[in-house]
Amino acid sequence: MAISTLRPDTPAQLADAVRWALSNEEPLEVRGRGSRRGLGRPVQAAHVLDLAGLSGVVAYEPEELILTVRGGTPLAEVLPLLADRNQHLAFEPPDLGPLLGLPAGGGTVGGLLACGLAGPRRIAAGSARDHLLGVEGVSGRGELYRSGAKVVKNVTGYDLPKLMAGSMGTLTAMTELTVKVLPAPEDTRTLLLAGLDEQAGVQALTRALQSPHDVSGAAHLPEAVAEGSAVAAVAGLRAAVTAVRLEGFGPSVAARAAALTAELGADRVLEREESLALWREIRDVRCFAESAEHHVWKLSVPPAAGPAVAEDIMVRLGDGRFYMDWGGGLIWLSVPPSADPAAIRAAVTLTGGHATLVRAPDAVRAAVDVFQPQPAPLAALAARVKESFDPKRVLNPGRIYAGV
Repeated sequence: MAISTLRPDTPAQLADAVRWALSNEEPLEVRGRGSRRGLGRPVQAAHVLDLAGLSGVVAYEPEELILTVRGGTPLAEVLPLLADRNQHLAFEPPDLGPLLGLPAGGGTVGGLLACGLAGPRRIAAGSARDHLLGVEGVSGRGELYRSGAKVVKNVTGYDLPKLMAGSMGTLTAMTELTVKVLPAPEDTRTLLLAGLDEQAGVQALTRALQSPHDVSGAAHLPEAVAEGSAVAAVAGLRAAVTAVRLEGFGPSVAARAAALTAELGADRVLEREESLALWREIRDVRCFAESAEHHVWKLSVPPAAGPAVAEDIMVRLGDGRFYMDWGGGLIWLSVPPSADPAAIRAAVTLTGGHATLVRAPDAVRAAVDVFQPQPAPLAALAARVKESFDPKRVLNPGRIYAGV
């Protein structure tokens, strides 16, 4: 089937394109710059709705801590703009391009929010949806609408912007987004504890997170992962590493690092540049980027259960590598193609968590559940939401669940 591409340059043109697809019952693959196309299930559509033309900064008000951009605006354009004013997106958006076999820095703001991606600072700053204030877009009904507000403090009844975050382009083609921005930390340091096993590492992370020292990153890297990371390169540690990050004003960071070192101990303290390098690797899952043939999973579990889930999966599969972020609540897992997805889901489901297949060939992602299967009541609710926004299934059909 030949693939055609629709490239609207205005919201009105986008609405016309969706109405055309609706009237002809032709599904559309909604795409920004394609950097996250490998996330979710493959979309079978004869037409691509390319949003790259809807690009540019609409309004940036640093004093009000808000930024409004068009959906196709590259992150590579936004992040330096914020950095010039010592501000950032506090949820620490990951760059998964290299993990997915693409160049770094290729994503758009719309794609980032549509996928709902957040990095290590999520434990302190919240998820991507917590920072999305307003949305303009075109629904699968061909209706151009606006929801939310361009202010940080906003009280609404039905918060549609939060619904759009993580919807993978299945509900609305977003033309404009307003996000909350925050002051960037002046300094950062990372305490490294070497040689702890997974259980002891997560216990140390829990103590750090429960302390009054405002921890903004808490990860554990087993030796098999740490030996190939920035830890080995800059810190010279050839063992499992438990990493605790502190951020803020310089004197505050120094005082908190000293206090936390006294409480936990530390084999090494990384200064700013070394710390930034380590957390970029953790954020972007760079340690699994080179083993391109392996499948990569993202597992969300109760933090205290992280070590047991990881051990269970290693026993079930007999092969693979993993590391833990979010104090043990997020497990990144790299496994050979022969690994049974059912074994991974079984280990995670026992804890009430969920598993997402992040990297695998198209044929695999079309054949297995990429996202955690939903309980019947939630599946029914998701179907009703899809029906209200896109009754003819023209926007990214099947991107999250087959038939939805």
